Amino acid sequence: MRPKSSLFVLSLLLSPTLAWAIATGDAIPMKDTRLQNVDGKELAIADVAGSKGTLVVFTCNHCPYAKAWESRIVDLGNSYAKQGIGVIAINSNDPAVAPEDDLDHMKERAKAKGFGFAYAVDSTSGVARAFGATKTPEVYLFDASGKLAYHGAVDDTSRSAEGVKEHYLKDALDAVVAGKPVAKAETKALGCGIKFR
Repeated sequence: MRPKSSLFVLSLLLSPTLAWAIATGDAIPMKDTRLQNVDGKELAIADVAGSKGTLVVFTCNHCPYAKAWESRIVDLGNSYAKQGIGVIAINSNDPAVAPEDDLDHMKERAKAKGFGFAYAVDSTSGVARAFGATKTPEVYLFDASGKLAYHGAVDDTSRSAEGVKEHYLKDALDAVVAGKPVAKAETKALGCGIKFR
């Protein structure tokens, strides 16, 4: 029988929430992995990549934080998709834990909220793990060369769009579209923990 300390270390290593996060300048992980989109087709992050950059948002249906930021995410996603940014929202949650996060509910939500971009299922939670994503919502913005330019929160408050003082993602998107470095490349993502499969 192993000592308790060894069991503790082993449990940390095997924990689904322990992830090795990608860092600024890293390439898009698992960009060719096929994901089920709400339109019934399979696609990969590489398929939605934009000429100016690519925005990957880990989100879901049930989380209060994801719901609070959702309108802002949709507005930014729809707006910057017209400016050369490829956009994909990814749901990595296990619907056995959060039933509202199944594909049928995702289809309903994407239609009701006006997603003008892909909303796909990470059926093994493997993509989230490869990114090091742990929250919903959590955003990753890659530049035109596919290198990570910004990671973190949408902005500085989930409470209301009117109360936002720092527009982290919007500022990063503007910089990436202009081909410039992002001034604030990392912020802390706040939200619900991903319900890993």
